[in-house]
Amino acid sequence: MASDPQRSRLPFEPGKKRKKSKPSPPPPTGESKPQPSGKRKDEPTSQAATGSSSSDARSNSKAIPEAVSRRMIARVALFSGTPTLLGVLTLVGSYFAVSQAWFPLPNVAVLLVSMGCFGLGVIGVSYGVLSASWDEDRKGTALGMEEFQTNFGRLREAWRSARSND
Repeated sequence: MASDPQRSRLPFEPGKKRKKSKPSPPPPTGESKPQPSGKRKDEPTSQAATGSSSSDARSNSKAIPEAVSRRMIARVALFSGTPTLLGVLTLVGSYFAVSQAWFPLPNVAVLLVSMGCFGLGVIGVSYGVLSASWDEDRKGTALGMEEFQTNFGRLREAWRSARSND
């Protein structure tokens, strides 16, 4: 991935990890006596003056875009919800099959099938997120195999760079 020059960074993809530095103390203003009204002259009076709106804008620029988030949720619901629903239906169906004496089912078979379905549901959460297209303008394919390969490569690259920075 690092040698792929045509790949552009995503808007919410973090840049290289920077070393944290200690915040510098605010510069002295020269006036240390409080004003009679309880406020100092140099204190900001509104939220806009504090600069918190600029920090909100910076945090929003790294947020996952709404279109990508909805795409991820839809894929997680499909790839995780379907096997989980099958696991529940396996338990309910096997209960009725055994209680109505339609045919005998070994307990181990019911356990393994339902656990397999629930396990696929857990894996489906990860696959649903990684198989969604992280590009806001591109919807992606139905199964998302290309997107999965791209996004998993990005994930591996981030793990490697985080490991080398530590």
